[in-house]
Amino acid sequence: MTTGMTAGATSAPTASNAPAGAKPFNLTKMLVATSIGNALEWYDIAVYGYFALYLTKAFFPAADETVGLLLAFGTFAISYVARPVGALVLGNYADRVGRKAAMLACILLMVLGTAMITFMPSYESIGLLAPIGILVARLIQGFSAGGEFGSATAFLVEHAPDRRGYIASWQFASQGLSGALAALFGILLTAWMPADQLQDWGWRLPFAFGLLVGPVGLYIRRHLDEPKATEAEPAQTSERAAVATVFASQKTRVAVAIGCLIISTAVNYLLVYMPTYAVKQLGLSATVGYASTFAGALILTVLTPYVGHLSDRIGRTRAMLISAVLLFVSFYPCFLLLTLSPGTAVIIAVVVWLATLKSVYFGALPALMSDLFPRATRATGLSFSYNLGVTLFGGLGPLAMTWLTDATGSKLSPSYYLMFLAVLSFAALISARRRFGIT
Repeated sequence: MTTGMTAGATSAPTASNAPAGAKPFNLTKMLVATSIGNALEWYDIAVYGYFALYLTKAFFPAADETVGLLLAFGTFAISYVARPVGALVLGNYADRVGRKAAMLACILLMVLGTAMITFMPSYESIGLLAPIGILVARLIQGFSAGGEFGSATAFLVEHAPDRRGYIASWQFASQGLSGALAALFGILLTAWMPADQLQDWGWRLPFAFGLLVGPVGLYIRRHLDEPKATEAEPAQTSERAAVATVFASQKTRVAVAIGCLIISTAVNYLLVYMPTYAVKQLGLSATVGYASTFAGALILTVLTPYVGHLSDRIGRTRAMLISAVLLFVSFYPCFLLLTLSPGTAVIIAVVVWLATLKSVYFGALPALMSDLFPRATRATGLSFSYNLGVTLFGGLGPLAMTWLTDATGSKLSPSYYLMFLAVLSFAALISARRRFGIT
């Protein structure tokens, strides 16, 4: 994380735009405290996706392995129904009570869901209670994640509004770091642990590690200071709930935010799906799939803050539009190459290329989404648009790609799905520029 931190400036303890009399803040501490919740959320998502084959056998046994895998990814997707609900409840809580209070609630719930998955007995031990328990755990995590992004991103940009592109980009850089760590677990466990032990209990180790991170994040967040309102961005003064305001007068802003998010979240979940795709469709080892996602996650971690810093200088949408076009023209050739020449070097090259384009796209995305909403409804607007978009176009991604590939018999099916989503995001970016003046 040190490399990216040098992109904007050093971790100076004060903000140049802080109001007179405001308490100085430590930028590094704030970035760690706010990003750790998002990192834990994406770590759990990545681990679930990367170890889907093992979870399938432990909790979703079926005569047809594809059916079992669909059940595992179906549970993965259904849990996202809770995310928009959590976004409205926790986002409104953040707008009415405070960002810090919502962030503490989010991380507590995330730890609870992670603990349930870590210690859940298998289907062989407790029957149907096992998959039901996994579903409940994922619903708790989904509800928690619903409020995490909006509350934490609002907290960041309101502490340093003149550097919101750089500082908010760490929300997504932390996703790359989480993905790298989850993939590293996959590489080490599949390479060094016997397959029977990995299936019996080894897959629980990465979840247990995530469980240990939660209390650290909770401790750090308890010692943060709430961002103060300014004359330019006053806090909400009316009694009307932020949720009511968003639905009454900001529906277009929500739609544009979701549209801008679509291709970014789709590529994220493509990377989550890649280890399964490598094994099931390309006949490669699980270790190779994890190695490719590890390389891609490193790219996301290092490059994203640089792009966020650049967006503070040149604007949000310029680089994002270029990236959306390049993603559109890259998906089909990438999947064609994987199909014709499956191998370690090819899959790593494809993932690194897509991760690079994704970094260019989503480095500025958190700041762009925060620019769409005023402070009074920012946490609610961010949370709801982010989580509805992630639910529809992210959480359903692995399920959709697995189903499309099986239904059509074509290993190229995921590319068509992703190309369509790239077009939707390109249109949303144009709308953000023309309708809301976000450059």
